Amino acid sequence: MAGLFDKQADLYVEARPDYPNEWYSWFADRTPNHSLAWDVGTGNGQAAVAVAEYYDQVIATDISEAQIKRAIHHPRVKYLHNPSTFSNNELTTLLGPENSFDLITVAQAVHWFDLEIFYKTANRFLKKPGGILAVWCYNDVVVSPTFDPIMTRFHKTTLPYWNPKIQYVFDGYKTLSFPYEDVGLGKEGEPMELEIPKTVSFSGFIGMLRSWSAVVKAKESGVDLVNDDVVKDMAVAWGGCEVVREVVYKAHMLVGRVGV
Repeated sequence: MAGLFDKQADLYVEARPDYPNEWYSWFADRTPNHSLAWDVGTGNGQAAVAVAEYYDQVIATDISEAQIKRAIHHPRVKYLHNPSTFSNNELTTLLGPENSFDLITVAQAVHWFDLEIFYKTANRFLKKPGGILAVWCYNDVVVSPTFDPIMTRFHKTTLPYWNPKIQYVFDGYKTLSFPYEDVGLGKEGEPMELEIPKTVSFSGFIGMLRSWSAVVKAKESGVDLVNDDVVKDMAVAWGGCEVVREVVYKAHMLVGRVGV
């Protein structure tokens, strides 16, 4: 998946919603220590820099070098490129000792992972007792009664181009395995339902659509899903290209504590 996200890295920086700060305070309230956190699949680092407001140091990793190069600077965040082919020993060299992370976060990315391997890795590096893993995604956006049906039709055109693993996101992580102890922020089969409000320009919204991996894949095969006609129809339903709107992204969260 790294190559695909390399190609959309510039769009990704501008397009995605910011996660509410209160989420990170919830995580901090549930870890007895706040010395070290790991943000996996960090992308442009938007979750990592927020975690750094509550934890002394954050290691932020991604398999995409292009994403890492564009990541948001923060004095307590250390960005590292980790190829997906890393062995256990290489990962330990990169991250440091096992049993050392108070918190591991994965924002809008865990569905791409080999879950069995990832959970084994998370269990190795989380502190015992007390370390927690937090994963979340968003899968829908509410704009207005006029715009939302057009968005639904557009979404249907993207379906042939998604990686099958995106079904976890479409399901709101309800079907994602999550073998961790419940801490009150969503558990396996019952993710916590959340909303992410955001002020968005029309051009920013179109940029978000163009950053979707399915849209990128379609364009590589010669199909422009966000073509001029689509943009025109969306602009009319949006209320005009110059209009800035308050939209709501629908999010889904799972947070759990590693067993002893």
